[in-house]
Amino acid sequence: MNTRTLPADAAAILLSSRPVSWINTAFPFGAAYLLATRELDATAVVGILYFLIPYNLAMYGINDVFDYASDLANPRKGGLEGALLSPRIHRTTLWAAAALNLPFLVWLYAVGDPTSWIALTLSLFAVVAYSAPGLRFKERPFLDSITSSTHFVSPAVVGLTLAHAAPSMGAALVLLAFFLWGMAAHAFGAVQDVGPDREAGIASIATVIGASATVRFALALWTVAGLVVLAAPWPAPLGAALAVPYIVNALPWRDVSDADSAMTNRAWRRFIALNYFAGFLATMILILAWYS
Repeated sequence: MNTRTLPADAAAILLSSRPVSWINTAFPFGAAYLLATRELDATAVVGILYFLIPYNLAMYGINDVFDYASDLANPRKGGLEGALLSPRIHRTTLWAAAALNLPFLVWLYAVGDPTSWIALTLSLFAVVAYSAPGLRFKERPFLDSITSSTHFVSPAVVGLTLAHAAPSMGAALVLLAFFLWGMAAHAFGAVQDVGPDREAGIASIATVIGASATVRFALALWTVAGLVVLAAPWPAPLGAALAVPYIVNALPWRDVSDADSAMTNRAWRRFIALNYFAGFLATMILILAWYS
């Protein structure tokens, strides 16, 4: 890497990790681990930091490297919603992701047990499998949404297994609701890329079943997620209300045509803001659970 371009290249690599979304993976790990252990120990700090930055650099950096050709035709790329990495730094991005991940993973595997090793390995596999050549789960309709949701739910599972939390129906219901929410989020996000993805020959859920069907699929998943969490122990049922803003945001697009699918980017940008609002409310629920 040329020293004259080092600051700009480092900034581009950092942007590829989607800083606006870091909290979406660090929060599930931290919440699960802290609720199970009731203490902020070294493993909590390492895990939160890992799922905050290195994990996201691996997940999104790999995606930006191997999606470069299709991203060139996507007007969303090159800013808040994803970096457009120069081919000159593709190799550097992959090495940076590996180097930043390694020390954290050494710690997390060292302090874990076979159960947490399985959870962490599955999480890492989903990160790689989504975008890497030869796997490319992002090009397998429905599996793309399942894999994407795994990216966000698996940190919570890793947190619970590292904390040696006893399995419970309540935790299973919350994780299931979160998983359905994640699938809905991915599916709805794929709608805005129908045009560029079809041009690039990418068979996402939205390019295969169409824009309007995908929006309706996402709406159904958010609805079911809200219903599932109602069956969990108090105060988890309060989380059912978190599905409502997402449903309201996506509902006007239930009949969107493939030709107009790019217009859903307006709702997607609101979705990003909604995540912070929902995260605040989820934190309040977690605080209530802490003292219950």
